[in-house]
Amino acid sequence: MTHRIELKAGADPDGFRHAVRALVAQDAMPENVVWATQDTPDLFGAAPLGEAPPVALPRAVGELAELVVCHREPERYALLYTLIWRIIHGERALLEVQSDPLVHRLAMMAKAVGRDLHKMHAFVRFRRAETDDGERFIAWFEPDHFIVEATAGFFVDRFPGMKWSILTPVGSLHWNGEELAVGPPAERSGAPDSDGVERGWLGYYESAFNPARANPTAMRAEMPRKYWHNMPETQAIPALLQTAPSRVRDMLEQEAAMPIKRNPDKAVAAMSDQDPKTLAELNRSIAAAGPLVPGATQAVFGEGPVGASIAFVGEQPGDQEDLQGRPFVGPAGQLFDRALQEAGIDRSRVYVTNAVKHFKFELRGKKRIHQKPTAGEVKHYRWWLDKELALVHPRLIVALGATAVQALAGKALPITRSRGPAGFEGRPGFITVHPSYLLRLPDEAAKRQAYADFVSDLRQIEAMVGKLAA
Repeated sequence: MTHRIELKAGADPDGFRHAVRALVAQDAMPENVVWATQDTPDLFGAAPLGEAPPVALPRAVGELAELVVCHREPERYALLYTLIWRIIHGERALLEVQSDPLVHRLAMMAKAVGRDLHKMHAFVRFRRAETDDGERFIAWFEPDHFIVEATAGFFVDRFPGMKWSILTPVGSLHWNGEELAVGPPAERSGAPDSDGVERGWLGYYESAFNPARANPTAMRAEMPRKYWHNMPETQAIPALLQTAPSRVRDMLEQEAAMPIKRNPDKAVAAMSDQDPKTLAELNRSIAAAGPLVPGATQAVFGEGPVGASIAFVGEQPGDQEDLQGRPFVGPAGQLFDRALQEAGIDRSRVYVTNAVKHFKFELRGKKRIHQKPTAGEVKHYRWWLDKELALVHPRLIVALGATAVQALAGKALPITRSRGPAGFEGRPGFITVHPSYLLRLPDEAAKRQAYADFVSDLRQIEAMVGKLAA
């Protein structure tokens, strides 16, 4: 008996799951199943499927299927069902056999979809537009696979406070701040080409470009050319690469001199034309601007209530912060939470942010290794940080580490000599170490002492806030 299954066009994980249950209940062999989608329907039509109980499968199979159903391969459903059939008929450890042709093929398909998801997370760029329902941020993206709906949760979690649309040739997403709508395929003309924020960002990118470190091969590997027309910084790349050799020669021929500090004031001036009235408006501006260096998944905004008595300012997001879109959630953040609890400070009642809003890293193998922001990069983000703190209006601002001190004080200060109460341009402040410093100490005794000192600083901070409120 031949079973004919028709699923919706693109990725249909729910339809596939329902079909698998019904087919397994009927003991349907893979060779007796014809799979079709609404964009490539079966000429003979599909019979309706009845309800059936769930199929018990290893969790790894479900995780693999979630990715593979998004692949463009027309045989994706047939391949997955063959895998499931073999597993429930005795080959429970099949996924562990990497040399099996079917397992290898599905693993490569899942890897391709995972890579496509990462590229969409990293390379979507929103641009401000005026629409019938007011201000909306619109992005255009061209995925390789049917991943649009799979990314919806990511973008809703990252940009809950702004109205946005993501348009692609295979579908679209629309968020109004409360509800998500999935729409039909769109055209490139539906998204704006640029907005005012990009001009400032592009100016800074050009001024920060280092011709001596230009590596077109690595750049194209991390940021393939197909994404360039969606990203404002790439408008400048061809000209910058073309002039890089001559600029390097000029640099070598010049007499040795003290390096000139980058001054992004001109680029930042274009951003300061904006006048955000709320944190949501400010965060939309940051999100639309994009990172200084390619690779960061997203901007990581501050977290906490407006009017919080204390604002903690760190350096920049780390690997986990970049992936989760929240500040201080990695190993240093977990240590920070523990220290706050010991000091009697409720994290939900304080504001936590970073001086730099994007993760700067160096890729070593599969690991993303943190790189310290330059003085120019810190200054680039300082306008946003000042606006952010003005909107939160804390009684006390705490600088966690040297980069935060530089951003708040406008100059570098040694932590060891400056640690304790401080002032940041007339605002009450406090300087202490960054929690990551405690993690880097190799000696356990020194680490315990440094942690105790950090908790002591937090208790002093809490006491200072009480006095400021009196």
